[in-house]
Amino acid sequence: MSELVTGEAVALELRPARLPSRALAVLLDLIVAVFAYTALTIALVAATASLDDAAQIAVTIASFVLVLVGAPIAVETLSHGRSLGKMACGLRVVRDDGGPIRFRHALVRGGIGVFEILMTFGSVAVIASLVSARGRRLGDVFAGTLVVRERVPLARSGFLPPPPPWLAGRFAELDLSAVPDGLWLAIRQYLTRMQQLDPQVGWTMAERLASDLAARTGTPAPHGVPPAAYLAAVVQERQAREVRRSYANGSGLRGPAVASPPRPGAPVAGAFGAAPPAFPVYPSTPATPATPATPATPATPATPATPATQTNETAEPTGPAGSTGFAPPA
Repeated sequence: MSELVTGEAVALELRPARLPSRALAVLLDLIVAVFAYTALTIALVAATASLDDAAQIAVTIASFVLVLVGAPIAVETLSHGRSLGKMACGLRVVRDDGGPIRFRHALVRGGIGVFEILMTFGSVAVIASLVSARGRRLGDVFAGTLVVRERVPLARSGFLPPPPPWLAGRFAELDLSAVPDGLWLAIRQYLTRMQQLDPQVGWTMAERLASDLAARTGTPAPHGVPPAAYLAAVVQERQAREVRRSYANGSGLRGPAVASPPRPGAPVAGAFGAAPPAFPVYPSTPATPATPATPATPATPATPATPATQTNETAEPTGPAGSTGFAPPA
């Protein structure tokens, strides 16, 4: 199944829409357009009853172009590729690179759609969608657009495991400009399905992908790093770069959240395991259970002090042996 690959390599859950869902969306749009055209025609006939035949024909043609051509173009432009039928079916029109469409894209799709949908009753659009690998009609081919599915079941979307924390930031200086989108897609597909593969087969695939990635970047993979962990760390580094670039440009693009690297020393809950610590870690001494407090003894009433005998020498205070009541000098 063909999937959409963007520059960030993070929007893979947007799959191209197939013919049944697209046909249902077009049918819903046509039903709404026919009702709107019928209501507008009745209103125009009542309003232009005093005009001659040529004027009435001109008004009819103008209303046809306005409702069945101009309105869909305006709706797709303002809603960034979503008409009423596409909203109901969970579809959206995007550019080939995954970005939102503009007026020129909607204009080309709408203009060619008059021929391949309205004038040929959809036969040309059906044939073109069946022939195309991603289900595109002629309007999508000439406009450089693609209809994708927005609502994807969560059970079908693979989970991309995060890399170990000891690899966070290790590939910040790696050159990823020469890595093609096909290799990124293969790496992501492997990472999302590696738990379902045989361990020996998965290790072989990871080594092959890691060697291909190292050849494209010009930097060999670090020694002692598992190939699956190396692939996950490089993919996360690319996602982090794309997120920083998008926010630096002020575009505010949405994409899958990039997990922040965990704190040093935090436990790892991933699929690759943790790295051995740099220093030996000794187990801490188990805490001894607290001794239950003994009940306090009730205080005895104080005995009245006897007056000291007046002598020429200073009387020493009563108390423990060797205690003078003052702390000795330090």
